[in-house]
Amino acid sequence: MTDTPVPADRPQVIVVGSFVQDHVWLIDRFVQPGETRRANGFSTGPGGKGFNQAVACARQGAPTLFIGAIGDDALGAAAQTLAADEGIACRWQVRDDAPTATAGIVVDKAGANQIVVNLAANEHLDPSFIDAQDDAFAVAKVLLLQMENNLDATAAALAHGRRHHLLRVLNPAPVHPQLDVALLSQVDVATPNETEFALLLERVIGVVTDADTLADQSDEELHRLARTLGVATVVVTLGSNGCFVSHGDIDRRGDAEAFYRVDAETVKAIDTTGAGDAFSGALVAALLRFAGQPFRQAIEHAGRAAALSTETVGASIAMPQFDDVIARFS
Repeated sequence: MTDTPVPADRPQVIVVGSFVQDHVWLIDRFVQPGETRRANGFSTGPGGKGFNQAVACARQGAPTLFIGAIGDDALGAAAQTLAADEGIACRWQVRDDAPTATAGIVVDKAGANQIVVNLAANEHLDPSFIDAQDDAFAVAKVLLLQMENNLDATAAALAHGRRHHLLRVLNPAPVHPQLDVALLSQVDVATPNETEFALLLERVIGVVTDADTLADQSDEELHRLARTLGVATVVVTLGSNGCFVSHGDIDRRGDAEAFYRVDAETVKAIDTTGAGDAFSGALVAALLRFAGQPFRQAIEHAGRAAALSTETVGASIAMPQFDDVIARFS
């Protein structure tokens, strides 16, 4: 495996996204309406798709800058301390008109989860605050985005990424109700899961697809569907079925094949909450660490990082270190 270290003196990845304080309950099975059940355990810690992915990226060895919004409250202060302890450079917009976001997460004995979230300050990230970070965009190489922020902030980040020629990666989770073809066309790599892929297909081409059966469709059909989104490279994560990669005709990013599947690794999963975030964060880090190598190598590494993350309860705290991924799956 070729490892090309990136310089440690400046961020190479910018993550514009969300911070959420997660509250996680472990339970034998999900609660039915009107039912009260005893939990087997509880924990609280940092989360939010943006922050999770920033942590995942940093722990995979890519110097990372996180840009996000928090409230002027105790949880916001804790977020700043957590980021500093993690060694992630951050530029926070501290809002006095919205609290720091929180989430309630219930995880059953099979590792499946149910989540309710109040995105709070994340939905008030000011585009002008993004504009003020242009100096960071000027030196970075990759921009990583999700959809837990207001769409105008996401659009502002994409505009800066395009102007400075960054590789623009979007994890369209959760799919924003106002996401349109124009914004999606500004993305170089999209990493939806099955549900998000089905929603994008419905939004972009009006095709209703059963997300539960996507993994059973042929590679040729998945490739055909992926090409309708107008994104150069689409990576559909399929949970225990691995992932599917579809490239456009112009650039296969070093791969010999235009489309292919990569199997999931076998692990003892106890919490899948942050697996998708581990995948996206590890993917952009691997694209830097394995620069010049086929895209598939980065995909395989990202899948291994995601798999390993499911063996730890929590979101940000479950993101594995680069050396741990190599040691486990070398």
